[in-house]
Amino acid sequence: MQATSLRSRLDRYRFGLMAGAVWLACIAAGGRAAPPALDEAPVQPADPIGQFLSISGPIDDTVFGRVSRVALALQARAQQEKRPGVLVLEIGPGTSQFHQVQGLAKFIATDLPSLTTVAWVPASVRGNHVVLALACREILMRPDAELGDLGLGRALDADEQAFVINLISRRHNRQLSPALVLGLMDPQKEVIWVKLETGHKPDAVVETRVVTPSEFDRLLKSKTVILDHKTLKEAGVDGVLTGDAARAANVLVMHLAQSRDEVAALYHLPREALRESRALGAVPKAVVIQIDAAIEPILEQFVQRQIQRAVGEGANVLIFEIDSPGGRLDSTMNLANSIVDLDPKQVRTVAYIPKQAFSGAAIISLACDEIYLHPHAMFGDAGPIEIRPGGPAERAPEKILSVLKGFLKTLAERKGRPIGLAQAMADRNLDVFKVTHRDNGQVWFMTEHEIHESNGQWIKGQVVPESGKEMLLTVDGRRAHELHLAEPAVTDFDDLKKRLGIPPTVPVRTSSRTWVDSLIFQLNTPELTLLLFVVGILCIYFELHFPTGLFGICSGLCFSIFFWSRFLGGTAGWLEVVLFLLGAAFIALEVFVVPGFGVFGVSGALLMLFSLILASQTFVLPATAEDFSQLSRSVGTLGGAVVGVAVIVALLSRYMPILPLFNRMILTPPGAEFVGDEPRLNPSHSGGAAVNPLLERDQALVGRIGTAFTVLRPAGKAQIDEELVDVVSEGPFISAGRPIEVVTVSGNRVVVRETT
Repeated sequence: MQATSLRSRLDRYRFGLMAGAVWLACIAAGGRAAPPALDEAPVQPADPIGQFLSISGPIDDTVFGRVSRVALALQARAQQEKRPGVLVLEIGPGTSQFHQVQGLAKFIATDLPSLTTVAWVPASVRGNHVVLALACREILMRPDAELGDLGLGRALDADEQAFVINLISRRHNRQLSPALVLGLMDPQKEVIWVKLETGHKPDAVVETRVVTPSEFDRLLKSKTVILDHKTLKEAGVDGVLTGDAARAANVLVMHLAQSRDEVAALYHLPREALRESRALGAVPKAVVIQIDAAIEPILEQFVQRQIQRAVGEGANVLIFEIDSPGGRLDSTMNLANSIVDLDPKQVRTVAYIPKQAFSGAAIISLACDEIYLHPHAMFGDAGPIEIRPGGPAERAPEKILSVLKGFLKTLAERKGRPIGLAQAMADRNLDVFKVTHRDNGQVWFMTEHEIHESNGQWIKGQVVPESGKEMLLTVDGRRAHELHLAEPAVTDFDDLKKRLGIPPTVPVRTSSRTWVDSLIFQLNTPELTLLLFVVGILCIYFELHFPTGLFGICSGLCFSIFFWSRFLGGTAGWLEVVLFLLGAAFIALEVFVVPGFGVFGVSGALLMLFSLILASQTFVLPATAEDFSQLSRSVGTLGGAVVGVAVIVALLSRYMPILPLFNRMILTPPGAEFVGDEPRLNPSHSGGAAVNPLLERDQALVGRIGTAFTVLRPAGKAQIDEELVDVVSEGPFISAGRPIEVVTVSGNRVVVRETT
């Protein structure tokens, strides 16, 4: 043990001498270095910031002002935060005066020294707009896009050519040369591509150049080793190069790209750099819309109204604060479609996830332009499931999974996220791999099928551990950023405001429920729905017995409120309203036109019941276990209302004649009066005989002749022996004043018919 301790002390002594020698050497070198810190981590380069700007159509003072305002603001921010700044100008076709293009090109080339200016050309551009691309430090094109022909078939004027040559001579873009640009400006110029070897072996260097014929002759006379050469542009031909041709010759373009997302990936730009609005450079007008519950049709319609309300008020940033376990797939897809269809140049959509966004909530997040999560927030697990009544949740059928995967692919494509990772949230057997682009080293994530379809452009790497293996992809905030699903994580809402460019002093309004929204939520509960049904049906019963019109209005109001709440709640449409009104019309036809209880009455009642059930759900025929469960709830609510009304009617029939309010509305049968609970005959009609009151009433009324006091349709009032009696017509309607005869009496129901 002593020998070991001695060796340890000697090792520490030697290490101390070595460290001291290094430190003294640093001092001897002029004090330019400090003693090494053993635990100091290497300094990581700061993430770049950037902004895309579209330039198309005529260049005027408005376009110049917009570009200069945004570019200078980006440059100032990059300098302040000590981060690289990248300005990507998406240059589109257009016709502009050269002096307007000249001013903007000069600004790009000379006034933005701290920015990397990139020209992104997704479509063919000819004419003066090409000068804007030549003014940038780098040019990116789609493979099939064309760039050139500045004079549109003719040579530019001498002073215009001199400006362009002077512009590119500053060597902002290493892929440009005066000879190449001359070929783009003058159809009569010939341009030659040369591959040559300079220097002496073994230090010789192989390089490529673009030269004019006279320069090529000088190279030949100087006995320069020319390995290869070809005519890049012949005389008399418009000077135009496609992206593929330019890249193959290693001129004009730095990289090829298919989309904005690829451009952003090449320069490691955050996703927010892709979004541009017409109010770019101004303070964003943001509104927060909360999704903090299960995604059901009612919440879906509420969020839809909030989106329309916020956009109508001029908001250009919608922040969806999501904390939800998910919900119905149909409501989720409807809401996601509404969000993804918002014009990103008009409205910037942001998903902010402080805690969780699973299932449908994750799908809605993928529909947004940008996703920001708290570092520990969870995101994903969007597998479709079916919940059977009284049983556990089960996986949805393959056809539903196929539809969902197609929907997720569309969302990922439109928002520039890895398609495979989005689909892996729903497919537990889908393996996703980390891949690297063969040419530019871009890192992405793809499925085996996507890699195969790329024809070797992407090199397959390791599988993403969160995918496949019977797992639905679920990640936290940090991992979501690493997988290019979300932006860098934010710690709180203030951090989010900073990332979105909203000053700390500017408040952000949270879109809350109005009294209408709260009322709709309450009216869609089973309890209030049952109450509306009971009151509506009961008022119909009262109206049939007491045709005052008041109960009919109350019934119509109840059913109108029901359909209104369901219409705004997302479960009812015009079909249900039309069916209900058609059913009511059939019943009215049965009552007022075709007496009796036949086809029209039964059909009308069935149509009304069917419309009430349809208005309580989002489907016509149930297809899933959840649909059957919803159907049973709808039928149960309506059945409960019918049973409740039957019980109330039975009680009213028993006690209505003695209730303080209703006993005044019911006419006492002739010759009878109510004493306590028992009707008794008036002595003036019975002569004091002790007989059965109901039998006496039948004997007193049956066969009597009277006059219809009101129109009998079929119910109404008739005057019999100077007494007003509630009667019902046996057949057709009977007009007021017509003679009638009592046919039968059953309880309180007095049936009459018209006599001649």
